[in-house]
Amino acid sequence: MTTLIEIIGWAAALLILASYLLVSTGRLSGTSVTFQWMNVIGAGGFILNSGWHGALPSAVLNVAWAGIGIFTLLRLRHGGQAA
Repeated sequence: MTTLIEIIGWAAALLILASYLLVSTGRLSGTSVTFQWMNVIGAGGFILNSGWHGALPSAVLNVAWAGIGIFTLLRLRHGGQAA
């Protein structure tokens, strides 16, 4: 189980880094659905990994991170401006 949690944590890190790289290079918009999903899924992986390791500040940060992404996705879905 520990190996699986580590793989999830590393995959989450790569996903969030990739989303940041894509926004920073102009390949994605910060308000794009793809960017938001990459961050929500990445945050979910970090929540699992951080919680497993007892790193509560990181877990709480990523709950907020995922919440912001979900909020933005809902606004985009309902035709509202994300920002």
